[in-house]
Amino acid sequence: MKNFVTCFKDKQFLVFFFTRLRSNQSGRYEEAFPFLSLCGRERNFMRCDDRPVVFTHLLQSPAGPQGIMGDQELLSYCGGEEKLTVLFRPEALYMHPASGRVYHPCSERTGSVGLVRSALAIELSPFFVYAPEQGQSGQPTHFIWRGKQHTLTNELAGSFPTTEEGSGQEGGVG
Repeated sequence: MKNFVTCFKDKQFLVFFFTRLRSNQSGRYEEAFPFLSLCGRERNFMRCDDRPVVFTHLLQSPAGPQGIMGDQELLSYCGGEEKLTVLFRPEALYMHPASGRVYHPCSERTGSVGLVRSALAIELSPFFVYAPEQGQSGQPTHFIWRGKQHTLTNELAGSFPTTEEGSGQEGGVG
């Protein structure tokens, strides 16, 4: 028998829930619950402190026919292991200047930005490179991954409110 808590440990449920997650444009509770996961006639309204997609693990991509994509890495999210992944793009990592949280792009349907879990961010942190004049107090400029230095694009910076706009939450859903 499953209850509310055990559902969040069940990979099949997590895959089902998060593959149906999207921005709430239902006309109901949009302000209070910015995300929605549909299950037949049931509507699962969701809100979170930061982002609904949380990247938890870095996985090696399984080799396809003739080794296609076998050398690329995937970011797994929300407990879905290999069933919920996006291609890892080291140059697209973004460290929020106010919160220090690390983000990576995800599906537009789920808000375009996913949070990198703290434990994974700590594992990745030694690979960030900072401008010499700023040290680690500034924004990282590069990320070294698998022996290659990637210039950080900061493409996700526009997905966060500026400090002047202020949402009341550093790095929160704006």
